[in-house]
Amino acid sequence: MPLRGILLAIMIAWPFAAQAEDNRHGKVADRIEQLVEKNFYDPKRGEAFDAAPLRAENLSPEEFDRAAAEALARLGVSHTGRYKSDRIDYFELLDIFRFAVRSDLRRMYPPRGQVGYAGIGMIAAEIEGRRFVTDVYHAGSAARAGIREGDEVLAVDGEPYREIASFEKKIGKTATLTLRREENAEPVDVSVKVEAIRPNDLFTASISESIRTIESGKFKIGYMRIWSFASAETRQLIPEELGTGRLANADALVLDLRSRWGGAPLDAAEIFVGRTPPTELKKRDGTVTSGNTRWRKPVVAIIDEGTRSGLEVFAYALKANDIPLVGTTTTGAVLAGTAYMLPDDSLLILAVEDVVTDGKRIEGVGVEPTREVTRDIRFENGNDPQLAAALHALRQRLTE
Repeated sequence: MPLRGILLAIMIAWPFAAQAEDNRHGKVADRIEQLVEKNFYDPKRGEAFDAAPLRAENLSPEEFDRAAAEALARLGVSHTGRYKSDRIDYFELLDIFRFAVRSDLRRMYPPRGQVGYAGIGMIAAEIEGRRFVTDVYHAGSAARAGIREGDEVLAVDGEPYREIASFEKKIGKTATLTLRREENAEPVDVSVKVEAIRPNDLFTASISESIRTIESGKFKIGYMRIWSFASAETRQLIPEELGTGRLANADALVLDLRSRWGGAPLDAAEIFVGRTPPTELKKRDGTVTSGNTRWRKPVVAIIDEGTRSGLEVFAYALKANDIPLVGTTTTGAVLAGTAYMLPDDSLLILAVEDVVTDGKRIEGVGVEPTREVTRDIRFENGNDPQLAAALHALRQRLTE
């Protein structure tokens, strides 16, 4: 085709492409507006939502995403935001809220609707213009490859790090991460296997893999990190490990609540502060399981700005019962939310219920630690001051 004909074809096609994009954006804007009006927990506060900027003509996808984020942010509360499939958050929240969107999941992930993505079990965030590993799931391939929280991520397979795109279509293969473990050190390459990750399975497996016993003189101090308390499997695992499992014979416990998400049931702290007697169930073959686990020995919990939602209510209850909290103030994201799929298969999380604990609202306030210990994760290289402080507190209590 002559050049003039090509240019004419592009000019003709462009208005139709723009119209199609505007129509798609309009459907998403309409649906968000409807959901906020019908379901947002505070109708008066919901009046702050304005969908008009989302309906502006000829918005690029990036401009639309930014307009949607700004409109939802004006509501000024937690558990309210839109997520897309270029972020790990999207897949983790899909799995956490899978019952709310189960019909959509069967369509998106046939036949059973099992959420999954290609990854290595690692979260990295930008801090002052550089990207650092903030979370390494204990059961992921990143942990097995020796990647640590605090490592600076420079590249993946020679390209800039993208938490989803860097690993797409590489399941079963290895990816090469270029990292810097110490400031001004030479970069190192680490080969990591890319896996098919199912978020809730990874959370539960990582809680299990985190469990260990730390020898401290004549004492044995147990450790467990609760990455998320959202699944039934997690709610079964924790009391079993405390009652008859690997932590049963520990003299004390570090309970690490520095998490990605919450999901803890409102009575989760009963395991540590409840006074009903523990009960064991013994089967015919001699197998013993805990029916009503209650941890009676010393415990110190670690909290930080990643501790959120149900785990904040959990932390509040521990503190109210004189269990020490070490770390920094929690995020203050305590409203009850649910999930909705939007017409473009992006995910809307929306606050649908207020939460008041012991007559107080933790939303926007958070839970303060008993002992504040800050943590600069950059180039941490295994040195965790919050964990060290929790262990020190327990050693003092055990010695006393």
